[in-house]
Amino acid sequence: MHGAGDWSRALAAADLPPVILLAGDELLVLEAADAARARARALGYSERTRFDVEAGFDWDDLARAGAGLSLFATRRLIDLRVPTGKPGKDGAEAIVAWCAAPPPDTVLLISSQDWSRKHEAAWSQAIERGGIAVHLQAPRAQELPNWLGQRLAARGLSAEMEALDWLAARTEGNLLAGAQEIDKLALLLDAGTRLDRETLEQLVSDSARYDAFQLIDAVLAGAAPRALHILAGLRAEGEEVLPLLGLLNLQLGIAARLAAARDVDAAIRAEHLWQARAAQFKRALARAPQARFWQRALVWAGRIERMVKGRETGDPWREFERLLVVLMQPRAAAALA
Repeated sequence: MHGAGDWSRALAAADLPPVILLAGDELLVLEAADAARARARALGYSERTRFDVEAGFDWDDLARAGAGLSLFATRRLIDLRVPTGKPGKDGAEAIVAWCAAPPPDTVLLISSQDWSRKHEAAWSQAIERGGIAVHLQAPRAQELPNWLGQRLAARGLSAEMEALDWLAARTEGNLLAGAQEIDKLALLLDAGTRLDRETLEQLVSDSARYDAFQLIDAVLAGAAPRALHILAGLRAEGEEVLPLLGLLNLQLGIAARLAAARDVDAAIRAEHLWQARAAQFKRALARAPQARFWQRALVWAGRIERMVKGRETGDPWREFERLLVVLMQPRAAAALA
């Protein structure tokens, strides 16, 4: 798999590769895919067809898209989104067949928000032979302050290293959260502003009365009244369920892995958790030590996501609140044990 540097060079080339795979961190993949689509438009790929691969997806649709003639343009972009990075047997065969004989004047852009060595298979190797496969890895904990600094610089701002360290600790490796904070700062500040820690803390704290990270803190701490108060405030301010659910999902996944680990301290180090967050997880695991509990919570969160997207009936806000209560209260936790 290629890295970000190779991808930058591919974007700057005279034409795009016929097949592109972008996989890795959600934010980095989303931004790289946006850049690919923008470059495609600039190069005259003015017709775009999008496919979202979910359970039951008909891979013949991809083959038909490749075989069909363009009605509106001479150059086409096929935007294929495979969130899990696992196209299945039929999907793998369809992608290999496409790579063996890519349609003329057509770019196949495949994006995946999950990737590891276990995903590497014949279909991704076929992409590498006929195009480019790019793994966009999130920066490690020690690299995050510099990543945030580069992000600030791109918006015409800068910050002292102590301020960047603080922002990295606050966002805990969540690139999307860090990017959102920087976007808000760019709206508030003039270009050329340099931030120290005190100023940054004040600006970030003032940017919203209620904070999704405070919600997660309260949930892990088992502070039900505070968590439900914050949740009500976020909802009143117009926050959507899906971003909150995404943030919670990250924590549920970590908790499930920690609960399943034989050596919790070693697992905490492997997760690159900050000391304060590690202590919160230990308190949460003391309330519900079974890995099965956290795994079932993840399944519940998946149901809520389907409700938000209209694929399952139910009130997502009500279910989200119920899930939080179960996570925080030991008696209610028996429902997931």
